[in-house]
Amino acid sequence: MVCWCGALSVARAGADQLSSEQAKAAQLEQQIQSTGQQIDALDQQYQAAQARKSAIDQRISVTQSRIDQTRQRVVSDQVVLRKAAINAYVTDGATSAQSSLFTGNEAATTAQQEYNAVAEGDVGTAVANLQTAQNELAAQQAQLRTQDARAAQAVGAANQAYTQAQSVESQQQQALSQVKGQIQTLIAQQQAAAQAAAQTAAQARLAAAQTAALTSQVGGSSTVVYAAPPPAPGGGGAAAVAAAMSQVGVPYVWGAESPRGTPGNPSGGFDCSGLVAWAWGQAGISLPHYSGAQMADSTPVPLADLQPGDLLFYGPGGSAHVAMYVGGGEMIEATFPGTAVRIDPVRFTGTFAGAGRP
Repeated sequence: MVCWCGALSVARAGADQLSSEQAKAAQLEQQIQSTGQQIDALDQQYQAAQARKSAIDQRISVTQSRIDQTRQRVVSDQVVLRKAAINAYVTDGATSAQSSLFTGNEAATTAQQEYNAVAEGDVGTAVANLQTAQNELAAQQAQLRTQDARAAQAVGAANQAYTQAQSVESQQQQALSQVKGQIQTLIAQQQAAAQAAAQTAAQARLAAAQTAALTSQVGGSSTVVYAAPPPAPGGGGAAAVAAAMSQVGVPYVWGAESPRGTPGNPSGGFDCSGLVAWAWGQAGISLPHYSGAQMADSTPVPLADLQPGDLLFYGPGGSAHVAMYVGGGEMIEATFPGTAVRIDPVRFTGTFAGAGRP
């Protein structure tokens, strides 16, 4: 009796580790989703800070433009004031008296004096207004620059938070990638272990069948009995196996019987019976493209006498699936859509219906 306790313990430990890694992956995916939402929110905050700073910069520009316009007006008025001051200096304040002597029009002279006084008063008012306006605008500009500095700081802080969140997400993605790699490794290990166990079981089944076929107990003595099913003609089994092996990796295609390199279908494609029919066709044996018909056209072979090239059938009358035995407890098959032609351990369980030789 074989004890599988150790194997079961190892399998259970592997399953527990796989479950743990899958839980880690799920947790990391949730964290990445949360971080992604945070990044989106931070991006919006950054855009808002940029918009606020842009608005303040615009207000600063408008204020500066107003200062410049006011300064230009005052400069123009100051020109008038300087002219009046020069005129007063040159005439020594006697402009009105001298003018009346030369113009002969006292009324015109009086009007000129009044105009000069008004002009000088306007310039003085303009200068005063300039000083007031400049003080007010300078205060506004200082306030806006303070706000602009704060806005720039907010933009920098938002950008830094955004960058940090992206870094966190990158680290989380890297951790998730490592965990997924570990999961793939564990799954591959489990698959390899399962395949090795299946192959060992298949070999044990074959050995047991061979022992049962070769030895029988008669009375108390051993009598050797040899079963002699017909061999494949002309070594066709080896040729069929070689042909099938050359198509490993060709995708499963429903109803197909096309090797790689076929014109119009360079990648090729096979279903289960199509692979078997094509491979045995390369050995010179014609088989129908249907697993049930292939089983009906084959000579039944006991497991003890399996040879490379023999066919393994599944389902009632071989109607569900067919594979080809390649030796060493392994078979080659095209399984189902989404897979490719591959080598698998022989399956003697489930719907296994028997073996046959074309």
